[in-house]
Amino acid sequence: MVEPFYDVIFKQALVIDNGSGLIKAGLAGEERPSLVFPSYVGRPKYKKVLPGSMHEPEYFVGSEAEQSRGLLKLKYPLEHGIVENWTDMENIWRYIYNQLGTMPQDHPVLLTEAPLNPYQNRERAAEIFFETFSVPGIFIAAQAVLSLYASAATTGVVLDCGDGVTHVVPVYDGFSLSHATTRIDLAGRDVTEHLQLLLRRSGYIFNTSSEFELVKQIKEKNCYVATIYSSEDKFLDDSNKNPSTYLLPDGRPINLGAEKYRAAEILFSPDKVGLEYAGVQECLINSIQKADIDLRKTLYSSIYLAGGTTMMPGFGERLMSDLRRLSPKEMKIKITVPPERKLTCWLGGSILSSLAAFKNMWIKKQQYEEEGKRILHSRTF
Repeated sequence: MVEPFYDVIFKQALVIDNGSGLIKAGLAGEERPSLVFPSYVGRPKYKKVLPGSMHEPEYFVGSEAEQSRGLLKLKYPLEHGIVENWTDMENIWRYIYNQLGTMPQDHPVLLTEAPLNPYQNRERAAEIFFETFSVPGIFIAAQAVLSLYASAATTGVVLDCGDGVTHVVPVYDGFSLSHATTRIDLAGRDVTEHLQLLLRRSGYIFNTSSEFELVKQIKEKNCYVATIYSSEDKFLDDSNKNPSTYLLPDGRPINLGAEKYRAAEILFSPDKVGLEYAGVQECLINSIQKADIDLRKTLYSSIYLAGGTTMMPGFGERLMSDLRRLSPKEMKIKITVPPERKLTCWLGGSILSSLAAFKNMWIKKQQYEEEGKRILHSRTF
């Protein structure tokens, strides 16, 4: 007997947080995603010369790509939150289904995306899930809004700084203030690239895609945000006299001085490296100021951080310092810092798609076939 369509659509959803740097995936209702892996695809750089090369995979994803990183050319299909390589993106999604052992047609999909993404990005994603994977339904949600749900809040302004995109989304009583949403294509990967440049100036050269991942590890283990940048720079000489040391996989040491805090400074002072962006603190204030004057006081006292880059030591303290300097003196500022900011977006999607009231939000395959792509833009937040 064929299972009725309306029963299938209400089965446990698959939640995919489609991050530029990390993919988080798992079934709705779970406390943590079952899969967390870098969102790159690796292809062999060399030809295999020993027997068995006929069975060499064309590409590697997830843990397989991580384990063979030095032999692979790594590429991220997502650049600044926008899919640039749909073949690799589809390969990653297929890997998720294989690892979870689930059939696509059995579970609707909640997929995340960065706010203010091009409509074509959402349309192509839905096309792949409906036509290639035959999912029964889909919902595409803004990452920052889901992070707010994970904090059990309906009002607040979310500063989400991940690997590819930084965005600020004010939400009031469950309503996303789209006119006040701010996005800049400056985030964690740009910090890694800047650290790579700083290390090159110090004589440490990292050229290949796998070595770029090594620079990312150096960043995550050593870099921090200066609470007050100018005062940190006064101790530049001391930083170079007493550097910290990072051991490379081959045993060679790298000495890190001022690079430890200069790399992340581009998030708060992009103009120092010639970038024509506002800093994250200015983006936050600009978004709040675009909201109705009666809402601003509440938003200033309800700031939430999300995204892995906000986990850099000193990020919250620097943000608070800059906000106090730039905001009205009498304004009360409160920043909420969830402990697992890398996962809050996925957790929000897991909570939201588990709610009984959410079943009417799914875009069903039949509706997609009848109404076309425009329905994707009418059901979102």
